[in-house]
Amino acid sequence: MKVLLLQDVYKLGRAGDVKKVANGYGRNYLIPQGLAVLATPGAMSQADTIRVEADKQRAIINEEMGGIAEMLKDVTLTFPARASETGRLYGSINTRMIVDAINEKAGIELTHRQIDSQPLRMIGEHTVAIRLTVDLIPEIKVIVHREGETVQQALDEAAELAEAGYDSEVEVEAEIDYYDEVESEALEAEEEIETAAEASIEEADEV
Repeated sequence: MKVLLLQDVYKLGRAGDVKKVANGYGRNYLIPQGLAVLATPGAMSQADTIRVEADKQRAIINEEMGGIAEMLKDVTLTFPARASETGRLYGSINTRMIVDAINEKAGIELTHRQIDSQPLRMIGEHTVAIRLTVDLIPEIKVIVHREGETVQQALDEAAELAEAGYDSEVEVEAEIDYYDEVESEALEAEEEIETAAEASIEEADEV
């Protein structure tokens, strides 16, 4: 189906763009969330107006968030974790853990939905993108080290594993896919609950 975006949608497009999306994605998420409408002739007649207004609002938000983006570029987070001899974590560093650490360290209020990262499952240094706006996506460093060891030891071990040709993605692919699926389903369920709660609050406020 084709939709006209009413708001910027990360990794899809900007307000005023017409995009072809899967029917389920459009009907179950974009349209109900007010992010898009069906690209009918009537809706398309408003595309230019939507685009112009969105450009104005985007410029304002980008200016407001510019300082935060600059500050985040210098952020490095470290997490101790239990890990196997091959550097595989017993568990993971997920987006909620990352956003809590960012908020505490930088004194800001981000949400886990702004963290563009899969759960981190290996020791070593990782680069994580933070979605502030469609234009501002600063990256931070996240270093995961083994409990009882230093950050430098974790970096050295990660380099040794890479040099030895250990392909963590291949060797633990099945396990990662399983846990990612479980975690993804849990997050989706939680987000549905949050969305329903927000809708209930809005309805109560209207009453």
